[in-house]
Amino acid sequence: MADMGEFRDAVTAWAAGGPGDPSRELAARLSVRTVVLLEGPSDVAAVDALAASRGRNLAAEGLCVLAMGGAMSVGRFAGLLGPSGLGLRLTGLCDERERPFYTRGWERAGAAPDGYFVCAADLEDELIRALGVPRVKELVREEGDLRPLQTFLSQPAQRDRTAQQQLRRFLGTKKGRKIHYGRVLVEALDPDRVPAPLDDLFAAL
Repeated sequence: MADMGEFRDAVTAWAAGGPGDPSRELAARLSVRTVVLLEGPSDVAAVDALAASRGRNLAAEGLCVLAMGGAMSVGRFAGLLGPSGLGLRLTGLCDERERPFYTRGWERAGAAPDGYFVCAADLEDELIRALGVPRVKELVREEGDLRPLQTFLSQPAQRDRTAQQQLRRFLGTKKGRKIHYGRVLVEALDPDRVPAPLDDLFAAL
């Protein structure tokens, strides 16, 4: 039986130059109605974690959460999936510096211009601010990463950065760490402390 993972794989292959028929067939079979376009897998981990905490099964609701492998790909994915392509509704999250890519991609796809939500720096930065530096350091310790963090903070390049900037940089220093903490940080949030861009995204789903 087809699932949303197959649809994501088919769309990714299509965006890379493969055939579009598998995506069309799966979209119809799975009753996909909305695609959430995200830069990478750490954003997907955060969205999935918040969905779980709110008791939502996004796939069952016809919502596909898709990592594009970089914000510069948004025009390609939006064109294939949005009103000018499969006719699906588009939404997503991006960083402030990526806003121009999303704006152009949405315009070319004929999608509603207010359909995506913007993080000031990135989603990790939003989550660190929501939780506070002491709580994030506590979570790092609970996850067994205190020693790597201490080693990282001892580097001369970190001396002039704020504690929040240091933590944000630390999350990107090892492959898979951002994905892991995308889930961990969201699971630690109080329900009323969800960062606005993420909360607004869910309100729109």
